[in-house]
Amino acid sequence: MLRDLPAFTPVTLLTGFLGSGKTTLLRRLLADPALGDTAVIINELGEVGIDHLLVEHLDDQMVLLKSGCVCCTVRGELATAMRDLHSRRERGTMPPFRRLVIESTGLADPFPVLSTLKADPVLRHHFRSAGVITTVDAVNGMFQLDRHIESVRQVAIADVIVLTKTDLAEAAVTARLVAQLGAMNPSAPQLSTAEISFDVGALLQSGSNSGFKAIEEFAVGEAAHCGVSAFSIIVDEPLDWTAFGIWLTMLLNRHGERILRVKGILALAGEERPVAVHGVQHLVHAPSHLSGWPSDDHRSRLVFIVEGIEPDLIRRSFAVFNRLELCLAA
Repeated sequence: MLRDLPAFTPVTLLTGFLGSGKTTLLRRLLADPALGDTAVIINELGEVGIDHLLVEHLDDQMVLLKSGCVCCTVRGELATAMRDLHSRRERGTMPPFRRLVIESTGLADPFPVLSTLKADPVLRHHFRSAGVITTVDAVNGMFQLDRHIESVRQVAIADVIVLTKTDLAEAAVTARLVAQLGAMNPSAPQLSTAEISFDVGALLQSGSNSGFKAIEEFAVGEAAHCGVSAFSIIVDEPLDWTAFGIWLTMLLNRHGERILRVKGILALAGEERPVAVHGVQHLVHAPSHLSGWPSDDHRSRLVFIVEGIEPDLIRRSFAVFNRLELCLAA
């Protein structure tokens, strides 16, 4: 029933470099009965590798899968395809869906797909970002990270990293890749398709609130790869939300193209529960209150993944903001 549909349809982006197993993972996810109310957009050139799942064609571009999912291939404007899906659902001319998965081309920078949700006035009233899943080929992953900045950005922007072909890679090679991915994006959990089972629901609900356990458990040192650095800022005193929001907005407005990701858990003055923040380049997702702190450590923690910008520049900027805030509060 349409009245049971979410007010904002969650959108999960599935990305990863060419040949990293995106479509194979998508096929595995869509085989789960729990995802029978999912719409899929494959934003890719070439043949779609899920033909064996097709049952009937709804039109030239849209098909109905055995699982009940609706799948369409886009070779043009993504926003148009999303508006069309929403319109068809409202008119009842296609099965209702409760979530949307977008599989992007392997050569794509993920940011334009995410920015589509914010830039289009229709889409931002009906859809919301529910996280990024990035597939990484265990056999070729290190080579791709060294040679292709798109692969680096796909990893940096991930909420969850899914390692593929671990059964084909040498254990030492996989171990080095896992360590490298952890240094580049310390807040993203890493899963392997070699595992017998996936928690499909958790994977598609990764969203901007995921990964804070990872932030909590691992101290984020400074690590660099291919011009991309990951580092953290830890703050002892509670923050003023308004002042912090102004600082983060100004920072992303000035340096957003080089700040691939910022993710954090904040202790705010006057708030008992922590607040999660999440930004991707110039985009800042709506903050959300978490149910509680993941440990006894109630300090604010921010994790940055940046490209071509010195971490000390951001640290100095934050230090100036923090001193100014303390002076105003005194």
